[in-house]
Amino acid sequence: MIAAPTDLNDLLIALLLGVIEGLTEFLPVSSTGHLLIAQHWLGPESDLFNIVIQSGAILAIVLVFRARLMALATGWRERESQDYVLKLGVAFAVTAAVGLPVRKLGWELPETVWPVAIALILGGIAMIVIERYVEWRNARLAVTSDRVVGSALAASLPAVSWNVAVWVGLAQVLAGVFPGTSRSAAAIFAAMLAGLWSRPAAAEFAFLLGIPTMFAASAYALLEYARNPAAPREDWPALGVAFVAAALTGFVVVRWLLAYVKSRRFTVFAVYRIVLGIALLLFLPGQ
Repeated sequence: MIAAPTDLNDLLIALLLGVIEGLTEFLPVSSTGHLLIAQHWLGPESDLFNIVIQSGAILAIVLVFRARLMALATGWRERESQDYVLKLGVAFAVTAAVGLPVRKLGWELPETVWPVAIALILGGIAMIVIERYVEWRNARLAVTSDRVVGSALAASLPAVSWNVAVWVGLAQVLAGVFPGTSRSAAAIFAAMLAGLWSRPAAAEFAFLLGIPTMFAASAYALLEYARNPAAPREDWPALGVAFVAAALTGFVVVRWLLAYVKSRRFTVFAVYRIVLGIALLLFLPGQ
């Protein structure tokens, strides 16, 4: 589809891939992994296609968090807003400083099914372990402090520390190197493990960080494409369809997920990852 003229079949495939991207970009199940699995049957797409449609999903973040973004922009003189934006900047800088050399060195796993399956399984196990550990840590804090004050403290510490910013930035690099890891899952659980106890606060920081991260990745991919005269011709209409589909689907998913994490664990997603990973190893070995 990359080099062929656009036809209805190409557009339908692009639409399906865009919906898959929008559904899985923010759920902690790995959008890249699901795209690779889908393209195993539908046919491969270019790296440019796979990166740019992720920005479509990230556009949904801009829409969902438009009030939050506006507050950060208009309140730039306030210490709290400055602190939050600076920590987003630090996390992005860490991702860029480590991720670009890694990309230049070509250090990444092959885009085949088996590494995705392994990453899905290990990621699912890690999600269960980390979430249980964070809950145990919070309960221990509440017990060792005054019961009322301690409980209130545990529930009212959504502040992002510099430690959280650094570890979330590194987690994004990890997700980029290991297809199937999930950028959102890596960022959310790194934040929780580093001290950002609130699931909604961790999700918000991870999602907002995705804005500069994925837009920069898309810009970089487009620049590489423009500088490479030997690059295969991109199917821009199909990419546009996938981009819009990812944005619209992502908008619905983000709004749902933000409500979901307020009172529920990520366990169902962890179990899904493990089951899917095992199924891939059993039915698509060596692919």
